[in-house]
Amino acid sequence: MNEAFHVTDPRALKAVAHPLRVRLLGTLRLDGPATATELAAKFGESSGSTSYHLRQLAKYGFVEEDAEQRDRRERRWRAAHAYTSWSNTELSGTPEGREAVAFMRRRQLEVLRATVEAFDRDPESWGAAWIEAAGMSDDVVRLTPASVEALYGRVSALLREFEERDKDAPDAERVSVFVSAHPVRGYVG
Repeated sequence: MNEAFHVTDPRALKAVAHPLRVRLLGTLRLDGPATATELAAKFGESSGSTSYHLRQLAKYGFVEEDAEQRDRRERRWRAAHAYTSWSNTELSGTPEGREAVAFMRRRQLEVLRATVEAFDRDPESWGAAWIEAAGMSDDVVRLTPASVEALYGRVSALLREFEERDKDAPDAERVSVFVSAHPVRGYVG
């Protein structure tokens, strides 16, 4: 799987900015290859619907057929990239691009909320070390847009470094990490 897919075409971002498609892609990234039938069962959809949406994701390069098919009769799909990136400025040049960027931003917030709520439902099942480590923080600082971009780059590099360091650790788990930086004028809350 390639590391990143940088979207430059608003049609491609709009293709993935569909409620079911973004969930299909996220599941393939986290859980690995699956068939349209397996994904349909997971999301309460018909296999025809998931098959159609997987083909649309493939058309724009988000997913691909899994070369290591378990069975020639079933088409298994896998994510083609570990994550998707785009330029907000570049894609917001058209109404459909602005709509897709806004949808993806809202979707990221939905995933953050669902992640926190899933942990909060049963934190004890993770143990004391994870209860202590999990959480969020916030800070308000004065930065330039260039500094925010540099911050994202350094955080991403640091995450890859820690991931490599912990790859064989027996207590390592998948961890959702969200980094958000938005300018504010006054208190928002």
